[in-house]
Amino acid sequence: MAATIDMEKQPLLVADNIATTTAGAHELSLSELQQNVFKAQREYMKAWSRTTSGKWHKRIMLAVTALLLLFVVFCFAIIVQDSLSEDNSRPYSIKVPLEAHIMSKCPDARDCLHDMILPAMQNISHKVDFKLSYIGSITDHDDGVLCKHGETECLGNIIELCAAHLYPDPKIYLGFTMCMSREYSDIPSRTLVEDCALEHGISMARLNQCAVDDDGAMGLDMLKASFNRTATAGVTKSCTVRLEGEVRCIRDGGEWTDCEGGSSAADLTRDVEAAAKARWEQFAA
Repeated sequence: MAATIDMEKQPLLVADNIATTTAGAHELSLSELQQNVFKAQREYMKAWSRTTSGKWHKRIMLAVTALLLLFVVFCFAIIVQDSLSEDNSRPYSIKVPLEAHIMSKCPDARDCLHDMILPAMQNISHKVDFKLSYIGSITDHDDGVLCKHGETECLGNIIELCAAHLYPDPKIYLGFTMCMSREYSDIPSRTLVEDCALEHGISMARLNQCAVDDDGAMGLDMLKASFNRTATAGVTKSCTVRLEGEVRCIRDGGEWTDCEGGSSAADLTRDVEAAAKARWEQFAA
């Protein structure tokens, strides 16, 4: 019975033994206890470091580094995009102003678009701020506009302006205008307009609505604004190509004139690229 220890009393006995042992041992001071705790923490951190310095630790570090690099690239892309935006706060645009002044029922406009503007735009469309403007007069008679080739030309001008208004991407509205110019004598035949609209993904319903909206007031206002723009530039001949506000080339009477830098699409492309480079260098300075 004396040799048997009651299991319920065993914890107490163990505690008593520990108390007896510690009572007989050196009593630790508070600073010694703190040192022991710090030593245990250091040993733990060393062990943790050894276990995490392997593959998983490297993978985590690589993942974090990759995320940081992606963030930097994203920020840089936003900065570049803002700097190239057409709405940039600089007093000028990075894109080079390129403008063609035409009449919709003019064979010189057809040749100008076909031989120079369209092939050049295939290479420089992202570098230019392109615009088509029309030649005519504002009067106090009839609808207030006068076109060299009659009322049908005025309507053809309005239809092409509506295409540019509804589909501002030059690849769309310039292609549509070229399509119309190929059969310029038929402008503004509904069949011709429908065929060209279908060819270039333009809604005929939207085009028609633009031309007749407010009893045609919207289309006439656009045409008058275009006439005023051409008159302000001092342009009278179709087709006149202006680069950065200066006459670059004129197609008139089946001949090219005032084309100091050459009349081919390659010549225009070269000049636009040189102007774009100069603008970028000025912007970056």
